[in-house]
Amino acid sequence: MASVSIGEEGFATAIATFKRHERKYLIKTEMRDEILPILLQHMRPDEYCTDGREYRIHSIYYDTVNHDVIRSNSQGMAYKEKMRVRSYYADNSPDAYVFMELKKKCKGIGNKRRIRLQNKEVAPFAEQGIPPQTDGYLSAQVVKELSYYLKMNRVAPAMYVQYDRLALFGKEDSDFRITFDRNIRVRRSCFTFGETPDDELLLPEDTCIMEIKILGAMPLWLSKMLSEKSIFSRGFSKYGVKYREDAKARRLTYVLEGIVNQSDNQTDSH
Repeated sequence: MASVSIGEEGFATAIATFKRHERKYLIKTEMRDEILPILLQHMRPDEYCTDGREYRIHSIYYDTVNHDVIRSNSQGMAYKEKMRVRSYYADNSPDAYVFMELKKKCKGIGNKRRIRLQNKEVAPFAEQGIPPQTDGYLSAQVVKELSYYLKMNRVAPAMYVQYDRLALFGKEDSDFRITFDRNIRVRRSCFTFGETPDDELLLPEDTCIMEIKILGAMPLWLSKMLSEKSIFSRGFSKYGVKYREDAKARRLTYVLEGIVNQSDNQTDSH
């Protein structure tokens, strides 16, 4: 299945707030293709899935020099919080628009707050606390939340994650969403949007992550389908899985781009 890039016109909703129950499932792409006809009876492709094709997402996750964010999120805490910068096209020019997002999860309920800003505004905001130019009450409030997060957490780019996404929305409920992510590639260096020779494939090529995001109860037809197909939910974080792999193999160091401390070149044993 081919993927497409979303141009700047894909930023129609510049500022958004999402709050949904989230469940993730690790399935084979063969199973995805098997259940898609059932899903499409009740759902429609995302407007960016041109002709039913996937689109590519580029994300840069931020963390502290000691990986405190992902350590905390990997310990099964009821409340989780992380910051990332996301782009829907591989444009690293200073004037290109991206999203800076603060994603929170409490007892399975996800809350995502984000602002639209230019590439050239990201580093001054993240490193020096200089807020980007924004319009409107909601965007100003999100900037305040991000400012507080950055004040409390000295973070820098820690992980690049790229994948191809097929997204569906409920025909009668646009807040009901199912996404399929595959071809997930990660790296811990060169924090720019786009592929590099250092990218690593996070999952086998025939495997994808299905995520169900919904405000209320799961539809009966969907619960029945998941049961009949023996599809069971499981926790899965792209950044978290790579972190645990590197920690187990003792490949983590206490050096992130933009942040250096006295523990340089030491290895994380956790």
